[in-house]
Amino acid sequence: MVVTQSRISRDELLAVLQTVMDPEVPVLSVVELGIVRDAVADERGATVTVTPTYSGCPAMQEIESEIRRVLEDRGVSPVTIRTSYLPAWTTDWITPAARAKLEEYGIAAPGAVREDELVPLHRSLPSVRCPYCKSDSTERKSEFGATACKAIWFCRACEQPFEEFKAI
Repeated sequence: MVVTQSRISRDELLAVLQTVMDPEVPVLSVVELGIVRDAVADERGATVTVTPTYSGCPAMQEIESEIRRVLEDRGVSPVTIRTSYLPAWTTDWITPAARAKLEEYGIAAPGAVREDELVPLHRSLPSVRCPYCKSDSTERKSEFGATACKAIWFCRACEQPFEEFKAI
């Protein structure tokens, strides 16, 4: 139960964790998505604090296993995963570079989170820019995509369907 590698810094831990890709959006690391909230190591091992994007996110078990595996492969053990639900994850935690990667991958990045009302009584649908042709002439086809965190849109300009990573 010892960190077999000499003390590893937080920045070094985060660099290793940059290699853990989100299983649902494999072009983004769990660090870029903001799922990894903190990482610390001392003589007793490493502790990584994560916040799921959704409380029932089906990918979290796989993400936690992969975090543990990459750190142990680097000689850091034992690895403790701590899940924190407060504050709740928000799409505001997605880095600007990750937003660009989402668009390059064909998923519209989430817009800004609205904080002007607690529970919106109606959803106005702003236009979502097509990640392929950059047109704003789009329409939402389904509130949910392959996962609950995405919606399905259609671009009238290039006639491509695409997903939007919903703002939370």
